[in-house]
Amino acid sequence: MFKTSAWPLALLYCVLIVFASLFPFEGWRVQGISPWVFVTAPLPPPYWTWFDVNTNIIGYVPLGFLLALGVLRSGLRWAALPLAVLAGALLSLCMELLQIYLPRRVPSNMDFVLNAAGVLIGAMVAGALEWLGWLERWSVFRERWFGAQPQGGLVLLAVWPVALLFPAALPFGLGQVLERLDTTLDAWLEGTPFMTWLPLRERPLEVLSPSAEVLCVLLGLLAPVLLGYLLIGHVRRRIIFLVLALLAGVAATCLSSAMAYGPEHAWAWLTLPTQVGVMGAVLSALCLLAAPRRWCSVLLLLVLMWQLNWLNQAPTSAYFAQTLQTWEQGRFMRFYGLGQWLGWLWPYGVLAYVALRLSQRQRES
Repeated sequence: MFKTSAWPLALLYCVLIVFASLFPFEGWRVQGISPWVFVTAPLPPPYWTWFDVNTNIIGYVPLGFLLALGVLRSGLRWAALPLAVLAGALLSLCMELLQIYLPRRVPSNMDFVLNAAGVLIGAMVAGALEWLGWLERWSVFRERWFGAQPQGGLVLLAVWPVALLFPAALPFGLGQVLERLDTTLDAWLEGTPFMTWLPLRERPLEVLSPSAEVLCVLLGLLAPVLLGYLLIGHVRRRIIFLVLALLAGVAATCLSSAMAYGPEHAWAWLTLPTQVGVMGAVLSALCLLAAPRRWCSVLLLLVLMWQLNWLNQAPTSAYFAQTLQTWEQGRFMRFYGLGQWLGWLWPYGVLAYVALRLSQRQRES
C-alpha cells in the first residue's frame, strides 16, 4: 500500500495525459519524419491559440504538484523540484515523440516547453505549501479524519466524481460493461475458432423496470458513501462526508448531463425513479452512520455486487448510444477514453480494495 495518496494520484494523472496526448490511438505508422523534427521547429509555431497555451500549461500543473508532493512525502525534500520537473518533462517529451507516428496528432516544441512550465509551476506550488506548513496541516487533518488507513481508499473516493463525468445509462450506474464486452468480443473473435468459446446468453437483456432503476440508483450512490464510512470512524465526520459526497455526486452528474445534452438539460437525469433512489440512499446512509467499519466493508461488497448484477442484465438504449457517440466525437475530451474506463472499472476497483482489506485483517487476526 502507498504511504501517500500522491503517488497513485500521480500515476492516474499520467494515464490521463497519455490518453489526452495519443487519443484516438489509431493509424500508427512511420511517416518518414524525423522523430526530432519538432525540436528544430521555430518558436512559436505558425498556428497556435491562447487556448492551446493555457491548456498545455494548466494540464501539467497537477502532475508537477503530485510528483513533487510524492517526493516530499518520501523524505527527499531537496530533490522534490528537480525530480518532479525532470519526470514531467520526460513524459511530455515521450508524448511529443510518439505523436510523430499518429497522423491525426501534431508534435510541437511549444507544447513541450509549455508542459514543462506547467510541471515546474505545480512543483513550485507544492514546495511553497510545504514551506508554509500547509501540507503538514493537511497531514494532521487527514490523520485525524482517516487515521492510518491505506491511501488507496482515498484515491478511489477522489476518482468517483471524475468517473461520473462520463455519461452513464443510469445516474450513478457505474460498471455497466457486460453488453459492451459481449459486442467487443464478438467483433474480435468473429470468424475465428475462438468464437465458440464465448458463453451463450440464456436470455436477452431486459430493460430495467422503474423499481429496478430506483434500486440501482440507491446502490450506486450508497457505494461511495459506504467506502467513506469504511475510512471514517467518527459519526459526526461521517455526516459531513455524506453531505460532501452527495453534493459531489449531484454536481458531477449535472455537469455530465450538461456536456452531453446541453446546459438547459443539466437536471434532465433527475427523474422520479432517480429522486426516489437518491432519497433512499440518503436514508440508508443515515441509518448506517454508527455502523462499525467491518460491517461497512461487508455491506459495501454486497451493495456493489447487487448493483452490478442488476445493471449488467440491462441493455443501454439506442438513444443513449447515440448520445455516447456524440460525446466520444466531441471536443471534450480527448480525455473521454479515460473517463469511460473509470466509469467501467471504478466499482471493480472498490471490490478489489475492500477484499484486500478484509483478507489483510483476517491474516493479522
